[in-house]
Amino acid sequence: MKPDPLAETLAGSIGAAIAERFVLLERTPVGGGCIHEAMRVQGRVGDAARSYFAKVNEAASATLFAAEAEGLAALREAGAVRVPHVIARGEDDEHAWLVLEWLELSPLSPASAARLGDGLARQHAMARERFGWERDNFIGASPQRNGWSDDWIAFWQERRLLPQLRMAAKNRLPSRMIDRGERLIADCAAFFSGYTPRPSLLHGDLWSGNASALPDGTPVLFDPAVYAGDREADVAMTELFGGFPPDFLARYREASPLHDGYRTRRDLYNLYHRLNHANLFAGGYVRESERSIEQLLAELG
Repeated sequence: MKPDPLAETLAGSIGAAIAERFVLLERTPVGGGCIHEAMRVQGRVGDAARSYFAKVNEAASATLFAAEAEGLAALREAGAVRVPHVIARGEDDEHAWLVLEWLELSPLSPASAARLGDGLARQHAMARERFGWERDNFIGASPQRNGWSDDWIAFWQERRLLPQLRMAAKNRLPSRMIDRGERLIADCAAFFSGYTPRPSLLHGDLWSGNASALPDGTPVLFDPAVYAGDREADVAMTELFGGFPPDFLARYREASPLHDGYRTRRDLYNLYHRLNHANLFAGGYVRESERSIEQLLAELG
């Protein structure tokens, strides 16, 4: 059998983390990811079968995995929504990796989506002192600036939308879109008239591809981009890119009603993710971003 250095590396990392010898028998590709190589790692500890979920990439991705592990730890500490346990993380000259517990997952059903609505409302109710996060992290493969701020609107302008527009300029996306986006950013405080957000712990990348359910219906979140921000930013993304079952938002609203103006702020918050996709993938996401900017400017009159 041909040697598999990566398998040996993962087996050693898992063994060190669990303080037992882990014999890796098979690693099988798992679909769903577009940034890293994802796989199921199967082996044994003594006579017991064990499975883990692993993400692997070039060594330069170590910072992405560190940020993801930290985000999962923060969500786990909050205790409101189930997230995978982090088993091991490491890097060598060629690879970086993150190993999580293996969970049998399936798409959210109406019932599990409703349970997620309850859990997320509980998480958002846990007040944080300031907006932001102690370290920068990533939204997909893009850097996400954080730091701390007492001014949510300034945070959203300077550390969310403006960096995406600067990236768009670097990527030579349409100059009119960038100019119109800058005008929107300058005036977007108008969307917060009568509404003062409080800092809540956010998942940060809460689209339908980052949520599933266990066989018993327990909802599970993964692939976070955590920070403390307006809870509406999390809720807004659940309505983007295909959205969640309607039972999610209905139950969330029952537990934690949304304020007037949410529908417009939803589009402002989702512009960040549309711009990020435009920067990462171009194509139709550029046109979506342009339309969103124009619609938001029209709201301003």
